[in-house]
Amino acid sequence: MSLLETINLPPQLRMQPQTALVAICDELRAFVLDSVSSTGGHLSSNLGVVELSVALHYCFETPHDRLVWDVGHQCYPHKVLTGRRDRMHTLRKWGGLAGFPKRDESEYDTFGVAHSSTSISAALGMAVAAKAKGEHRLVVAVIGDGAMSAGMAFEALNNAGAMDANVLVILNDNEMSISEPVGALNNYLSRLLASRTYDKVRSVSKSVLSSIPPVSRFARRWEAHMKGMVLPGTVWEELGFNYIGPIDGHDVNLLVDTLNKMKDRQGPQFLHVLTKKGGGYERAEDDPILYHSVPKFDHVAGITHPPATAPKKTYSDIFGDWLCDIAATDDRLVAITPAMREGSGMVRYSKEFPDRYFDVGIAEQHSVTFAAGLACEGMKPVVAIYSTFLQRAYDQLVHDVVLQNLPVVFAIDRAGLVGSDGPTHAGAFDVAFLRCLPNMTIMSATSAAECRAMLSMGLDLKSPVAVRYPRGAAHGAANAEIAPLELGKGEVRRLSDQSGDKSGGKVAILAWGSMLHPALVVGEKLNATVVNMRFVKPLDEALIHELAASHDTLVTVEEASVQGSAGGAVAEFLARAGLTPKLVQIGLPDTFIDQGDPALMLASVGLDAAGIEASVLQSINATSGVVTPIKRSA
Repeated sequence: MSLLETINLPPQLRMQPQTALVAICDELRAFVLDSVSSTGGHLSSNLGVVELSVALHYCFETPHDRLVWDVGHQCYPHKVLTGRRDRMHTLRKWGGLAGFPKRDESEYDTFGVAHSSTSISAALGMAVAAKAKGEHRLVVAVIGDGAMSAGMAFEALNNAGAMDANVLVILNDNEMSISEPVGALNNYLSRLLASRTYDKVRSVSKSVLSSIPPVSRFARRWEAHMKGMVLPGTVWEELGFNYIGPIDGHDVNLLVDTLNKMKDRQGPQFLHVLTKKGGGYERAEDDPILYHSVPKFDHVAGITHPPATAPKKTYSDIFGDWLCDIAATDDRLVAITPAMREGSGMVRYSKEFPDRYFDVGIAEQHSVTFAAGLACEGMKPVVAIYSTFLQRAYDQLVHDVVLQNLPVVFAIDRAGLVGSDGPTHAGAFDVAFLRCLPNMTIMSATSAAECRAMLSMGLDLKSPVAVRYPRGAAHGAANAEIAPLELGKGEVRRLSDQSGDKSGGKVAILAWGSMLHPALVVGEKLNATVVNMRFVKPLDEALIHELAASHDTLVTVEEASVQGSAGGAVAEFLARAGLTPKLVQIGLPDTFIDQGDPALMLASVGLDAAGIEASVLQSINATSGVVTPIKRSA
């Protein structure tokens, strides 16, 4: 039996002699590599924190001592060490383990995360709560250098440094966010780590640290002198933290020795740890972006190149191609991403138009107001952002863009459910929180060609525009012919034959975005009218009025929150107009949907063809009023 197999929970890890930790780390790294290559998931970041995960659970009395991971991409070793090793084969699957820390999954997951830069704030809150309750516990926040580019992290650091709270912030510095790290802070750290002075001091850091008594005034002065040599004007100490580091994050014994010295110190502490993303797996070390989030693959052979027949282009690819095509003809176009170049399909654009490409780091709020400033000066800014991340910049969207009616295009990727990333990354709420804003135009694409057309229309409008599209393969060819777009006008894709005897002849299905395709299947089967809404703001009120007059039942279908989204817009119009057809609103329900296969997730809430059909048939037999859609077990 391996050492790792004897460790189901951290108390068993803490029973091991320190001399066994290197072997445990080796086994844990091998397990994570084998597990993730079998299930898919985040790999590079997890391989990089194996030693840190072991050292933290070895030194601290978790879960009594609180451990907060930032983002959570790197929580797999933590999950293995905290009683979930035997369930790792279910990672990111329907009914299985979440891909991020989740409070209701384990008492060791002290804070649910998946969005960046929240750990210091949460850890500070926990530390202050412990002090208020008279509880002696230690609180540790682990944050990556990419997450440190977000303003929220510095807001928390600024607050923590002025408070007498026992919190330890660990900067996991792997010089790597999802995209390449950017910004003045990263440049500062890079210059520091490349210096000869640092190289010399790092070579003796272990002996220096081991020789410093933790409480003597002389030791503190000597430590400050050494740090002053290596880190002149370090921002961390200016913010009120006692700073230690940088130290080698792959030396588990050095980590344990350092953490043991730091954990009894009072007040805010800061440990700077250097790790290598993909550490211990050469392929991931050489290409940490490729191996950041992986499908199932053979870890011996590595991720192979795509076959000669490339897979269908995703909506992100379509967006990226559109950017390049428009930028070639319009030098006022500029594109902005908050650290999601690869995921948003912007790699080609960043290379072909580097002077008009802006990766602002994990700073969604800044990205929106930055775009507003560009728009003020006559540029044509396009903000490429995931729906779930746009939530973080809502105040800037309202006050800095919409209130001033500035022409900014928001290319909203990952609209709807996102599969294995689960509820933290689902684009469920953007329609509802955008639709209430004056001056906003909101479109949702149903095909590659329509996506391009909507983006082009948005760029020509003199007001804020949102074009939303789902994760995954785009329908149809980008150059396919489509009916011309008219602002605020929907498209009747199928008209029922009401003279026939099929049961759906008096039903009109109004589909929004990705739901057009299952709606067309149902329309054919039940002889129902099917409309591609295209716009939710402005709404095609004339078309809805016509449909309400000629059909007994209207069914709205959308991959967005059922409260306040496209169906809500239709219901509000019907009420204002005094129209009373039966109405079925099908969308994402008032709950969070766990990770899993996208088809299973959609089926579970009645958003597949079978679920839509069942709701339509139910509506036919209903007497009047709003009809509750049928949900099915996945």
